[in-house]
Amino acid sequence: MLFNLLDAAPAPGMDYTMIIMLVAMFAILYFFMIRPQQKKQKEIQKFRNSLTVGSKVITAGGIYGTVKDLNNGENYISLEIAKGVTIQIDRNYVFADTAQATQTK
Repeated sequence: MLFNLLDAAPAPGMDYTMIIMLVAMFAILYFFMIRPQQKKQKEIQKFRNSLTVGSKVITAGGIYGTVKDLNNGENYISLEIAKGVTIQIDRNYVFADTAQATQTK
């Protein structure tokens, strides 16, 4: 008797509803989380590629500065953070233009 209860087949149609729910959840996840993040990353990469000498930028660490040298072919830029003080930072740590950052606040 106990074995007969364990061998009971699931109700027909149960498998399809579970698959539909999983697909729906993935679609919601994609359109509300993954896609906007990819769009934001493309905008940031486009900004990094359009940097010019003299651009005023903000780094990931919150440092405001002016681009002094792009060091083409290298993965870093020279950033002047105060008069006569220049640092080299990885190009991937430049996130925003100071004009854009002040407009969003």
